[in-house]
Amino acid sequence: MPAMPIVFFGHGSPTNTLESNRHTQAWRDFGASRERPRAILMISAHWYLPGTAVTAMPRPRTIHDFYGFPQSLFDFRYPADGDPQLAQRVAQLLASRPVRLDQEWGLDHGAWSVLAHAYPQADIPVVQLSIDSSLPSASHFEIGRRLGALRDEGVLIAGSGNIVHNLGLLRRDPQAEPYDWATTFERQVRTAIEQTDNVSLVRYDWLSEDVELSIPTPEHYLPLLYILGARRSTDRLSVLSEGIELGSISMSSYAFDTP
Repeated sequence: MPAMPIVFFGHGSPTNTLESNRHTQAWRDFGASRERPRAILMISAHWYLPGTAVTAMPRPRTIHDFYGFPQSLFDFRYPADGDPQLAQRVAQLLASRPVRLDQEWGLDHGAWSVLAHAYPQADIPVVQLSIDSSLPSASHFEIGRRLGALRDEGVLIAGSGNIVHNLGLLRRDPQAEPYDWATTFERQVRTAIEQTDNVSLVRYDWLSEDVELSIPTPEHYLPLLYILGARRSTDRLSVLSEGIELGSISMSSYAFDTP
């Protein structure tokens, strides 16, 4: 059995959950064109806290971690099962650091907004891993490397965030042109991924003078580092979707598949 792919989703607005556009179609195409995983390990930008935790409940709740959106979004549920055994396996792989087996969190919108398209039947167990806000960027990459063993165990490792994410400079017009700095940074990250320049991607402040505008806070960028850590030298890169929405949100999504 070949190793499972790994994927980074640029999730954008929660409203993508209920919309049909080129990005959500790319997520659907990804799920439909790859071998079905036995479980999914999700690293979402929206579970960012000091410490490492992994959801270990049999039925994670759907978390609506936002406000000001239509009621239809608050009514949405993604009723996938959890996988306590996978949670234990994650803790085992990360045994060099404390890992809390969490019974409270669930699946936040960074997880379910993309899974609603990639796996709309919600019939694959999902476990979510927190992002430890106290760690340097190199440690997130290293955690991804350790988790890469799950690829040989039928587990899809998925990250969900945005390579460029600046809500403070958001342009509310859906037709708004992207900022030049956002487009430039998105392209620089893609080039570094294509060149397997992990040093620059981990030390992302080296990439561009636009980094402070593109990544004013790190939580939406860091899920990418987990995926890059789990990447193998033989993996084939697929650009699922890209482009800047609302001026300052990158929708780039990347998959890495074994030949």
